Amino acid sequence: MKKIFSLLAIIAALTFSSCSDDNDDNITLNTEAQTTFSFKHTWNDTEVTSADFNTIQYTNENGEMLSIERLRYVISDITFSRDGQDDIVFDIYNLVDVTNNNNTTLSLDENIPTGVYTNVSFTFGLDNEDNAENYIDLNTENFNVPEMLGGGYHYMQFDGKFINSSDAEQGFNYHAIRAVDNPGMNPTFPQDTFFEVNLGAVTITNNATFQVQMNIAEWFKSPNLWDLNQYNQMLMPNSTAQIMMYENGASVFSLENIIQ
Repeated sequence: MKKIFSLLAIIAALTFSSCSDDNDDNITLNTEAQTTFSFKHTWNDTEVTSADFNTIQYTNENGEMLSIERLRYVISDITFSRDGQDDIVFDIYNLVDVTNNNNTTLSLDENIPTGVYTNVSFTFGLDNEDNAENYIDLNTENFNVPEMLGGGYHYMQFDGKFINSSDAEQGFNYHAIRAVDNPGMNPTFPQDTFFEVNLGAVTITNNATFQVQMNIAEWFKSPNLWDLNQYNQMLMPNSTAQIMMYENGASVFSLENIIQ
């Protein structure tokens, strides 16, 4: 029996060694990851898609009922920040067109190292340097801003209808651009109105999809309670309205989830 046990022990040891070797061969440590950004849109807790457009069914914080007829906006300069290392910056832009369900998902062309990132961010709109460039696709989409208002491009076009104080339907054009004063030959710019959206610290171990949520209701909410009876159209040459949009935008975006 001792001989049989010894033989079995040897066979078991060889088998374990072989299995261990196989396991080692199959272990692959991911050192790079592809990243994708998926943009979801809600009205508070209710998901919004283009199928929900053109129906007055949403109530803003000021108590006005409204519809959404068009929603599209630009995000740019996706940035991954790490302690003690240079930021990884993707100098890109993407026109998220909810109306036509275009570009709601963006996959970055280059992989990034796996590991711990202190922050992931993107810019809502275009910074002043990027806004001075010429983008053929944005031109084709009529996303331009007139030269008398400083040129460049919209940050967002958000259009719809609301029930005004006279109980009648009225259109609104909540268009975000670079805030401008003195429209005409020599416009001036009181402050920047693009803004950085910070998604927070993340640990990336594998290919990752960032599910980013825009809560549309927040555009009307805080810190500026938006009165559509006062601010509904002709907002592009109104620097006060543009700065209010900029301030309200701070709470619009959030990171819903990361799928890895």
